[in-house]
Order: sequence, then structure tokens, then C-alpha cells
Amino acid sequence: MDFQYGCFRYAVLLAFICSAMTCGAENRALGRILLQNALAQTPPLGWNSWNHYGCNINENIIRETTDALVSNGLSNLGYTYVNIDDCWAEPNRDQNGRLVASASKFPSGIKALADYVHSKGLKLGIYSDAGYYTCQKQPGSLGHEQVDADTFAYWGVDYLKYDNCYNDGSKPESRYPKMHDALLRTRRPIFYSLCEWGLDVPATWARQIGSSWRTTEDIEDKWESIVSRADQNNEYASFAGPGGWNDPDMLEVGNGQMTAEEYVSHFSIWALMKAPLLIGCDATSMDKKTYRILSNSEVIAVNQDPLGVQGKKVSKQGDLEIWAGPLSNNRVAVVLWNRSNSRATITAKWEDIGLNPSAVVRVRNLWRHRELEANHQGSLTASVKPHGCRMYVLTSVSS
Repeated sequence: MDFQYGCFRYAVLLAFICSAMTCGAENRALGRILLQNALAQTPPLGWNSWNHYGCNINENIIRETTDALVSNGLSNLGYTYVNIDDCWAEPNRDQNGRLVASASKFPSGIKALADYVHSKGLKLGIYSDAGYYTCQKQPGSLGHEQVDADTFAYWGVDYLKYDNCYNDGSKPESRYPKMHDALLRTRRPIFYSLCEWGLDVPATWARQIGSSWRTTEDIEDKWESIVSRADQNNEYASFAGPGGWNDPDMLEVGNGQMTAEEYVSHFSIWALMKAPLLIGCDATSMDKKTYRILSNSEVIAVNQDPLGVQGKKVSKQGDLEIWAGPLSNNRVAVVLWNRSNSRATITAKWEDIGLNPSAVVRVRNLWRHRELEANHQGSLTASVKPHGCRMYVLTSVSS
């Protein structure tokens, strides 16, 4: 029922948008803004094939992942997109210049796969490139924007990750709008995820054309990578909000090269930063610790909060950091993050996190799923494990 209602809402909105787009340049611009905002009121949640599978993908993996997201309940928590990354296409276009799915990996074709994903109430994403080739040397979309957008729309694609390899040397600001316009002309709602690695500071210009934009180079399943991507993404916090989001790359939770504490920190900071939460592990065989992290509905709620303000680093002392951001209903989300190699005590002061110093607050620990026994005034202190964090939501009971 929810999926059908969502489709109905999109249909009504799209009809209004299409009407606006036929009535002059100003209304066409309005149509673009309305469509973008409708698709990205909150950051996208889902799964992407690259971090775990790389080029070793096929339609069975996509179907099994879809089934897993439904059966394990993650789809009910908002994980909606099932995204195919690079390596899905044949090396050559067909005689009409259209992209063709790999006959060996996707023998049923992308349209049939999209139909299957949709039948489960989820959405299908695909990958292309604003260059002559994708990063794995498959056909790119540069110079083929409209035919590729039309193909994606015909197949029933809901999300496009658009990479930046093997381009013609022109600025991303000139190449990425072409696919945006092509997608818009299909009149199908397709989430447009720009992936130009933050080279030309897309946070400052991509909101006009995209639903999300990468602010960093590719992530790795390493502690140092998580820390550096968080810091890079933090620089552009003021540019994110409903309609468009900073993207520090996909999640590595569950891929096995970091500790459970490090994965908790990774997920907590990504959620606070209102980053897209795209699972990057094998969704069909995740262990209990991985599932516990990815299924924390209270942390997900921070990411999906309708106020849509990206949390950011507000204070640091060496490797001890405080990240915070406002939530709806006058609440504040706070992460005490210990990036050092030993246990440490971290204190968040009210003036650093946007609260009146005299405010009395109720404190909820989001990883222990319980409220602290006493209300707090002025500050909040906790002992935090190395590379770990504590994540809280503070609700004022008096100011």
C-alpha cells in the first residue's frame, strides 16, 4: 500500500511538473526544482553493489539482495534503493546507439530486473559516467545523454549514479547538467547522484541539478578512510538540506576490515551528517553485529529527520571530537567521537552544540536505546572507547 501510495503521489507531482515545464523557462526551472526536492526530501537509503562485489555482479545477486532487504526488515526501515554500480553493460552499444546489459551477467535484461525489484516495493538504481567510458572501461554517457536517459527511463530505473572517469577534460559543471536535463526530459522521477569526487567543489553548484553530490574520493574499508571522508564532507555542511545532500561515499559497515566500534562510529557520523546511507556489504549474509548497526532505527531517524540540517564537527581537543546538529521539535543530536587509540572522557558543553547553557535536557542514548536516568544541564560527559563513539538525542525539558 505504501509503495502504491508513493507512486500515486509521484504521478500527481510529475503531472504538475510536466505542466510547469511546458510553460516557459521560469516554469521549466520550477519543474526541475520540484522534481529534485520530491526525490530528495531526506537522504536516500539503500544498497550499492560496488564496495563488496566490485565487477563481480549479476542479476541473481541483485534479486537476492532485494529479497534479503525485504525479508530481514531493512526495507521497512527505509532502505529502498537497490543500486547496480559499474560493470553491468556490454562493451559496445547496439546498432541504435543504446546501452546493452551484459548478456552473461544480466540475461533477463535491466527492465525485467527493475520489474522484479519494483514488485518487492523497492527501487532500482544504475550507474553511468560523464565521460567516454566508465571507470571500468564500459561505454560512458558523454555525448549520449539523451539516448541513455531515455533507455534508463524505459527500463524503469529510479536512481542514477553518474561517475567522472575518462572525460573530455571539460569542467564537471558543463558535463553534469546535460544528463540532468536529459533525465528531466524523460519525465520519469530518477534520483540523480553526481559522483565527480568533489574535484570542483560540487557542493557549491550541484544543488541546481542533482539530488546528491560526492564530496570525496572513493571510500575504503579502513579507519583512516572513514576519518578523512568525514572531515572532507564536514567542510560543506551548510550546502546540504532537503532537495540535495553531501555524499561522502557509500557505507563500509560489514565488509570486515574494521572493528565493530569503528563501524558504529562510521554509521553514526554518516547518519548525523545526513549522508546517503547506502549499504555496501553482502546484504544476504550479514552477521548479527552488522545487522544491529544498519538496523538501528533511532540512528536512522536522525539521518531522516525532516528538518534536514547536516550535523557537523563543533568542537575538538586533539583526537576527541564533538559532532552535533539540530533536529526537528527543538532537539539536538550529539556524537562524542574518540578518534584516539585509547579510552577517553569527552564532554560536550551546551554552548558548543547550540543549546542555552542553562537548559535542562533529557538525554537518550541511541545505541543503548534508553534514556539516561538523570536530566542534564550545561554539559554531557561520557567515557568512550578508542575509535568508538556515543550518540545521543537531547530534548529540552526547560530552557
